[in-house]
Amino acid sequence: MGFHTFDPERAEKLDDESRYRWCSIEELLSILSPEPDDELADLGSGTGFYTDPIAERVAKVHAVDVQPEMHDMYEEKGIPENVRPVTAEVADLPFGDGALDGVFSTMTYHEFSGEDSMAEISRILRPGGRVVIVDWDRNGPGEGGSVPEERHELGHAVSALGSAGLTVDHAVSRTETFVCRARKLR
Repeated sequence: MGFHTFDPERAEKLDDESRYRWCSIEELLSILSPEPDDELADLGSGTGFYTDPIAERVAKVHAVDVQPEMHDMYEEKGIPENVRPVTAEVADLPFGDGALDGVFSTMTYHEFSGEDSMAEISRILRPGGRVVIVDWDRNGPGEGGSVPEERHELGHAVSALGSAGLTVDHAVSRTETFVCRARKLR
């Protein structure tokens, strides 16, 4: 996989509610199971489409995106008080060891899926912390999101998370997407 990002000139598509077809807020909340005092990170937050509804239920969300233009657009929309924009690559996150209760990524895993990123995610999670990944499945027909050649299969995410010392406890491949949750046990 070559590194790429979502084109900021198409950012309005990131706020299209038809995206809920691939991952609804209810599904994300169910899998992530956020607690009111949680501190989380949304990896590949874009313009905050999934960040905002999660922020309503937790103490703090770090909206992580590698593109400052996405944060600019998010600020124009209005960033909730408990959301902190963070411009960083997933392979080099500015959080301390064990600092976060969880991270989630919706439709961006294929953009940062390398070994260094997985190690970094594991590093910043506290024991018991969780990772939720919802992304385009390589086996999907390519009706939505990235083209199949840019995607991974569910097994890739399961293997990558396991290699980073995380324990996968939920993994489902669907028509166009997959969902994977892992925990840091110690």
